[in-house]
Amino acid sequence: MTDAPRFTLASVVIDCRDAHALAAFYGRLLGWEVTASEPDWVQLRSPDGGPALSLQGEAGYVPPRWPEEVGEQQKMLHLDIHVDDLEVATRRAVALGAREAAGQPQDDVRVLFDPAGHPFCLFLHT
Repeated sequence: MTDAPRFTLASVVIDCRDAHALAAFYGRLLGWEVTASEPDWVQLRSPDGGPALSLQGEAGYVPPRWPEEVGEQQKMLHLDIHVDDLEVATRRAVALGAREAAGQPQDDVRVLFDPAGHPFCLFLHT
C-alpha cells in the first residue's frame, strides 16, 4: 500500500479576454496584489494567504450566461465573496466595473458580473 500524494489547491484560474484588465478589477475589489504576470496571465494573492486567483487571457473567450440558458455558454464556477455591508460592497463593485444581475436570487446575496461577464456573488458574513 502506498501513501496518497499530497494535493494543495494553489490557484483558481478564470479565463477572460484580457487577463490584465480583469486582474486590475479583482485586485482593486479584493485588495489583493499581483504576484506574477505574463502577457496573457496574471496571478493575485491575498495578503492573508490562501490559494491565488489567476486570470488567463484566451482569444476565443465567450462570456457565460446567467441565469443559464440552454444552448448558450454555461458558467463553470463562480466566486462567493463575503462582505460586511452588502449595499456598500455592491456599490463599490459597480464603481470598479462590475454590473448587477437583473434578477437576484435572495435578499442577502447580490449577483454581479465582473468586466469579463463572469457572475460572482457578494454575501454577508454570518
